[in-house]
Amino acid sequence: MLRAMSTLLLGLGNPILSDDAVGVRLAADFARRLRDVPDLVVVPECSVGGLALLDVFEGYERAIVLDSVQATPASPGRWHRFDACTLRESQHLTNVHDVNFATALELGRRLGIHLPDDSAIHIFAVEVADAVTFSDRMTAPLEAGYPIYSQQIFNEILGLLVTPAR
Repeated sequence: MLRAMSTLLLGLGNPILSDDAVGVRLAADFARRLRDVPDLVVVPECSVGGLALLDVFEGYERAIVLDSVQATPASPGRWHRFDACTLRESQHLTNVHDVNFATALELGRRLGIHLPDDSAIHIFAVEVADAVTFSDRMTAPLEAGYPIYSQQIFNEILGLLVTPAR
């Protein structure tokens, strides 16, 4: 199942939980703009977590993840870029009943699943105001800033796509 030199662009979130939809919306928008990029596979909507993510990431050489983050205090539309190396401190392999992203990756590697290196998993997390209210619309502050932060993130992703996967 090896996808040689392929890149996964993944939109994480739930499209009916207000601002939690931002990763899904970004991925859908970027999919249209990047449809001619070779070896790029876009999964615009993914609402799974933990160990279920292993099936999504398996076989790719690189991944670009678009997601939301709820910070305190929140600055809706402010975004952060980091790689999975940053998440290593949150690994906790003693309890697989509640597995976070970093732990799932480590467990998957220990099981021999071909996953991108932590340095090849690029995460873009947009700060949100409300990720728990059922709504098919993002909050006004997040919506208002969308044209700006989406273009900034898109430009960063273009830079990644012209750099070969490791």
